Amino acid sequence: MKLPRTTTTTGEVFWGYFFVITGSVSFFGFVFAVIASTVFPLSQNPLNQGLKNDRYYYCFLVPLTLPVITVAVYFHWLSMKLFKHA
Repeated sequence: MKLPRTTTTTGEVFWGYFFVITGSVSFFGFVFAVIASTVFPLSQNPLNQGLKNDRYYYCFLVPLTLPVITVAVYFHWLSMKLFKHA
C-alpha cells in the first residue's frame, strides 16, 4: 500500500522552525540560569545574584514537578480522547 504524498506550505515550515528555535533558546537559557550561573563569579545583575544565592530551588523542584506532570498527563489523555472521537 502506497501512502499519498503530502505537501507542506511555506507557513507550516516557518511555524515549525519558529517553534523549534524558540524551544531551543528557552531551554538553553533556563539551563544557563539554573546551572551555569552558579559557576560564574557574582555580577551586578540582581537576577543572577538571586539565582546564584538560591538555596531552596531544588527543595521545591521535585514536589512541584508531580502536580505539573499530573496535569500534563491529563491534558494528553483529553487531547487523545477528543482526537479519537472527532
